[in-house]
Amino acid sequence: MADRRLQVFHTVARLLSFTKAAEILHMTQPAVTFQIKQLEEQFNTRLFDRTHNRISLTEAGNIVYEYADRILNLYSEMQNRIGEMTGDVRGTLLLGASTTIAEYMLPRVLGDFKERYPEVQVRMHVANTDRIVSMVEDNTIDLGVVEAAISNKSLAVRKCCMDQMVAIFPPSHPLAQRSSVSATDLLQYAFVSREEGSGTREVTNEYLVIAGLDPNDLNLTMELGSPESVKGAVEGGLGISVVSEATVRKEIALGSLVALPLNPPLARPFLFVYQKQKFRSHVMDEFLEFAKGRCGDDLLTA
Repeated sequence: MADRRLQVFHTVARLLSFTKAAEILHMTQPAVTFQIKQLEEQFNTRLFDRTHNRISLTEAGNIVYEYADRILNLYSEMQNRIGEMTGDVRGTLLLGASTTIAEYMLPRVLGDFKERYPEVQVRMHVANTDRIVSMVEDNTIDLGVVEAAISNKSLAVRKCCMDQMVAIFPPSHPLAQRSSVSATDLLQYAFVSREEGSGTREVTNEYLVIAGLDPNDLNLTMELGSPESVKGAVEGGLGISVVSEATVRKEIALGSLVALPLNPPLARPFLFVYQKQKFRSHVMDEFLEFAKGRCGDDLLTA
């Protein structure tokens, strides 16, 4: 591995935060501080200015960051070349996924990937779509898997698979006897929504706009941060909602929820997102190809 101190320094300098760097590197903050102190002692100069709980790079720190960036990229390229020659796949993949994908799609994919490539270590961060995209933008993670359109043109986007959306109700709800539900129907009853920044919320709002309706006319009773909490609220009779069909298969089988297709249908892509200009590691390329091979109708089946 390239000098661990350089890797730690590069992460702190990129994020300008010892706390965030420790989280990303799965280290304690004192351990991160110790690595930086060792590097400063080696160069006999301060690399960071620390004022009012904020840090910034010194002139020397900027020089070290520039070279560390080049050194770490060259090291990754070397690993790729050797890996391609030997067929060996090892290293670390920093992966981020929006909540629905992390809970219902990725576990099986990651399990199979780990079985094929036991020397690869995957570190996954889970957040809503907006946060995952931000983490890709600031290089906190290598690869994101999200469920909403990406507007940043500096990011590369690959489609993984399509996800069917359904409206859900408690079995006693008046709409539960229908064969399908329209966009207008969603405005007539109390509605349980995901939080701002969620891909599920964004795609639902877009669906209403395309139907000529105002998402602000939804009778929001609750805004919740995960598919599980949304399902629990709907089961408790607190409203209806729109969710990924993949998230409610168990509840449908148990009879605790009814799921109906929307009319017209609503589907969204699950997307891989990463930086166009950033060097892609051999591990990341292998994961993209592996996941691509798993993309299809069977990817979300239980």
